[in-house]
Formats: sequence, C-alpha cells, structure tokens
Amino acid sequence: MHKLVAITYSFLILIQSFNFGIEDFSKLSVLLEHAQYHQETYGDSFLDFIAEHYGDAKFQHENNHEEHEDLPFKHHHQTCSHNNASFTLPILNFNLEYLPFIEIPCNFFYKESKSFFEKPPVFQPPKFA
Repeated sequence: MHKLVAITYSFLILIQSFNFGIEDFSKLSVLLEHAQYHQETYGDSFLDFIAEHYGDAKFQHENNHEEHEDLPFKHHHQTCSHNNASFTLPILNFNLEYLPFIEIPCNFFYKESKSFFEKPPVFQPPKFA
C-alpha cells in the first residue's frame, strides 16, 4: 500500500512538473489551425512548425505573427506562484500506565433457582419396589 501511495505521488509530481494547464488543452485547436496556416503559407511540416514555435528557432520566428501568444504551452512565469503543500503525519504517543491489580471484595450471592417444572417428591413414583 505504501508503495502504491509513493508511486501515485511521484506520478502526480511528474505531471505537475510538465506545467500543463486546462487552458493549454483548450488551446490545442488554435495550435492545429496555426500549424495548418504554416503548412499552406510556408509549406512547413508539423515538425518544422513545432521547431519554429517551441524549439531552437523560436526566438527568430517569434515576432513574425501576432498569434503566437494564443498558442498553448507558452507560459510566462513572472506572475506564477507555486504553493507547496506538505503532508505530515502526526506522531501519536500512547502512554500505557500499569495499574496494579486490586482484589475486589466478593459481593456475589448465589441463590438456587426454583422451577415449577419439577414435581414435588410427594407426587413422584416410588423409587423402591
């Protein structure tokens, strides 16, 4: 169980380190439209398009279009604040005190119960014949 929790947290931290947001996934249609524009206008393949907008040629191609700010995965992190959440498990100390055995005085009274299902000895059959 501990391994499963550790793997789950590790996977969560890995996904968060990619820094994808829901906005990025909603802007994928803009990415595909802009890639199609580049293919029709400049004859670029999709890999050339990715290299121009996200790779090494990003700085040379950055000022050619105004639509580059609308593309997904283009974040400016100057205003981001990353909050760290720490998960701590409190340490519980149980102090078990030894109490010596104290003999309890006998306050038990046994009284034999009577039953009306048994017949009195007068109405019993004779025991010796």
